[in-house]
Amino acid sequence: MPGDDELELRGRLVRSLSALREMLPGSLVERRRKCGKPNCRCADGKQLHSGFQVSVMQDGKLSTFHIPTELVEEVRSKVEMHKQFQRAAGTICQVNMRRLLRRKETKERSAV
Repeated sequence: MPGDDELELRGRLVRSLSALREMLPGSLVERRRKCGKPNCRCADGKQLHSGFQVSVMQDGKLSTFHIPTELVEEVRSKVEMHKQFQRAAGTICQVNMRRLLRRKETKERSAV
């Protein structure tokens, strides 16, 4: 029966979503900057200090949050989980739309 593969795909995607419960929205970015101390290694602009931030939209405004170095890999992984969620949700919606359009087409043909 056509569509069974799509149902299987949709089911797999829906079941996989529970693994993404720790996801975080936004983007993890690395910022490089001078600290301002005249005798620091960064003063000449060659060896800048790096820091990490998560940028996320909250209430229609961009907010950024400092991420301590020891949490960077964890946050990177959780931000990637959100991207996986978005891809899965997009695929689920595409499958649902194709199935709806096929049902609509079948109903219209049977009404003629």
